[in-house]
Amino acid sequence: MSWPPHITVATVIQRADKFLMVEEIDADKQVFNQPAGHLDPNETLFAAAIRETVEETAWLTRLTGFVGVYHYYSDHNDTTYLRFCFVGEVIEKRDTGLDKGIVAAHWLTIEDIRAKPLRSPLVLQSIEDALNQPLLPLDRVKQF
Repeated sequence: MSWPPHITVATVIQRADKFLMVEEIDADKQVFNQPAGHLDPNETLFAAAIRETVEETAWLTRLTGFVGVYHYYSDHNDTTYLRFCFVGEVIEKRDTGLDKGIVAAHWLTIEDIRAKPLRSPLVLQSIEDALNQPLLPLDRVKQF
């Protein structure tokens, strides 16, 4: 087992009735995910979430709330993940390329997302939580 756990961030970005999603290749399979990725050394969770979103989708975003922390063990790679999930809104589209391994960014409805192969169960769960659970204000995430 890979230890310590991988610390990751993700964003749920909704515009009208669609969500910003990433089409990517994982273990030679085409899957869909929110913009998400690993926390880098000396980086805040907020900065990581904004950076990963722009790197994977070319959309600059502003975080507006905190969905929650998710614990996930992946038996396909024997890795434990701690995912910090935020909600946000788009500010502007950037003229940048997408990270290696990203096929495209898409705006999809929740019905579209449910029909797609997802990278992990965290993807749909965090979207549903963002839609149906009270969001926490960003000041509930303490960063020193």
